[in-house]
Amino acid sequence: MLKKNMLTMHSTVTKHANLVMDIDVAKTAGFDAMEITTDKLKGYLAAGYSEQDLRDLLKDITVPGIGFLVDIERQGEESTALYDQAEEMFRLANIAGAKGIEVITGPLEVQAVIDHRQGKAPTLYSGLLGHSESEQMRLTAKNLAALADKAQEHGLLLYLEALAWTPIGSIAKALQLIDRAERSNVKVVIDYWHGYAAGDKPEEISKINKELIYGVHICDSLLFESGVPNEAVLRNVATGQGVLNLQEWTDAVKATGYDGWWGCELFSKKQQQQNSYSVAHALKALMEKLVGK
Repeated sequence: MLKKNMLTMHSTVTKHANLVMDIDVAKTAGFDAMEITTDKLKGYLAAGYSEQDLRDLLKDITVPGIGFLVDIERQGEESTALYDQAEEMFRLANIAGAKGIEVITGPLEVQAVIDHRQGKAPTLYSGLLGHSESEQMRLTAKNLAALADKAQEHGLLLYLEALAWTPIGSIAKALQLIDRAERSNVKVVIDYWHGYAAGDKPEEISKINKELIYGVHICDSLLFESGVPNEAVLRNVATGQGVLNLQEWTDAVKATGYDGWWGCELFSKKQQQQNSYSVAHALKALMEKLVGK
């Protein structure tokens, strides 16, 4: 069992550091846990360290989840790669002692969505763009259920993040997808930026069944007015200096009764080039203020 209201450092806070440095930054800043991207885990192993070395490195670190398995709606021949990638992530999660795997709706490349809306011939993976909403939901739910069954075999759960620019892009739609998948080991992660950009409202978040929430990503945004939300542009801001009322979003999550882990993703390019220890300390202090620890 994970302890209540864990403050969790995400790998994006220390984007340009290796896994060993990530751990040191998280410990020094006083975080309770780490949410680790698979590129950090793979990078450690690719350097020549063994799986046991990785286990030993993370043995005292609480890892609620690792990310991320993308484009989960893939069909046909593309689904083979999806399930192969899933098995690799399940293996890494077990090595890292993680409890869950973050899964993401697609297409991951926002340009694919922009091209589709402009009527251009696809040159990038476009997923289920062009299908009806009901068909998008049906096919994605089928994949999510199959992935959940495979995750269950490894003692893992899946936590779903709906990317704001994708057909299934809102927290509300993510919850519909989970309902359609009908698997008890599938939950949602509440990401403030994706929720904001997709049109979700804090008052809607406050009504979610807390049992469906696995984690929270505290993050900020620049002003989004219309069109396709571009993550690289809109999230390039220090957390707490954007347009989101972070306390309102946090209070909405807390109103559900949720008391699980809270993570901090960071997409500010300036901050990612600063002293990671200072940035992590500041984020930890902000999260403490928001969550009320």
